[in-house]
Amino acid sequence: MSLVSPCYGAPDSWEAEMDSVDTSSTTAAGSAPVKPGEFRLEVVVLPVSDVDRAKSFYESLGWRFDAERTVEDGYRLMQLTPPGSGCSIIFGEGVTSAPPGSAQGLHLAVYDIDAARADLIGRGVDVSETFHDASGVFHHAGTEGRLNGPAPEHKDYGSFASFSDPDGNGWVLQEIKTRLPGR
Repeated sequence: MSLVSPCYGAPDSWEAEMDSVDTSSTTAAGSAPVKPGEFRLEVVVLPVSDVDRAKSFYESLGWRFDAERTVEDGYRLMQLTPPGSGCSIIFGEGVTSAPPGSAQGLHLAVYDIDAARADLIGRGVDVSETFHDASGVFHHAGTEGRLNGPAPEHKDYGSFASFSDPDGNGWVLQEIKTRLPGR
């Protein structure tokens, strides 16, 4: 959990002072310790304009609420984690100088793009139609090169759908059933 990791302060003191931390075994997933030479993506910082609105949105997606910490006036941290992910998001007040909504191209790997789309739509999220890229590889920025429908035969890594949070931070669902070797 990023907010209680050594890179943010001593774990015991953070947990003792944390306004809210979810450490229950039913929601907090553990992972193997970082090994020498590894560089794991731990957290992505999202620029938002309204912390409580963002928290409500991401919780409505079924993301696990990990922690909340008000450090001082104007400095408030919130952390949530997508289901099955080893990487979390952090947003809050005084966390980033990036303008709200400026994070784009944040990818969420899903097993079934149609089921993931349906789930998000059922939660009230405005999700694009499924698309693939004209290049047959990774999608272009924005909507350039988009072709309607999934990649031919739902080729792994080739089918996408997109949505945004209330501030406009852009997320992309990417269908992956069989990962490439070494991934």
